[in-house]
Amino acid sequence: MIRVAVVDDERLVRSGLRMILGTAPDIEMVADCGGGEAVGTVLGSGAEVVLLDIRMPDVDGLTVLRQLRAAPEPPVVAMLTTFDAQEYLTAALREGAAGFLLKDSEPEQLVRAVRTLAAGGSVLDPGVTRAVIGGYLTAEDQAAAARAVQGLTPRESEVLALLGEGLANAQIADRIGLAPSTVKDHVRTLLGKLGGLNRIQAAIVADRAGLVARIPRGTC
Repeated sequence: MIRVAVVDDERLVRSGLRMILGTAPDIEMVADCGGGEAVGTVLGSGAEVVLLDIRMPDVDGLTVLRQLRAAPEPPVVAMLTTFDAQEYLTAALREGAAGFLLKDSEPEQLVRAVRTLAAGGSVLDPGVTRAVIGGYLTAEDQAAAARAVQGLTPRESEVLALLGEGLANAQIADRIGLAPSTVKDHVRTLLGKLGGLNRIQAAIVADRAGLVARIPRGTC
């Protein structure tokens, strides 16, 4: 079972997400709360995946994210956002957010996203993709990313391209016919070569470097 916690200042949003995710046989909602009690509640629940409101009135979502990511065994955190919160996206990415989801995402999309996050993948709602990619990399970042990508082996570039599609290690392994452990090693190496980025940051680099378009898209 995938243990999930939801942090949002609106009780109605929390109830809706609990209802949606509760329909999945492999997902268990272990906690939902507002921002004030988020860190203690989430860490005490043993949640593996956290859906966290990026902007809350009592405690800023970025503060909660930072504290959760500093825990000895941090959960995977995806930010819940709206179209008018784009100024927070870059900061959340730099603090280690593993994904961004719009609050009005379709139920099936939310369930898929939780499964992807639990499997080690990243999620990026199409509604915020351009804002995240456009806001994260400055011109200097792009030049550095281009140099780093040039230093990857052909196989590492291929794996990075598939990271750019948001695939988890097991999905990448299926796509290119490698063992998951081998893919894990490639991911660890390429993330190091890219300067210690996390998966979603690496996915953005792949997009900006044009790697994603070079890999034919198929089914996982």
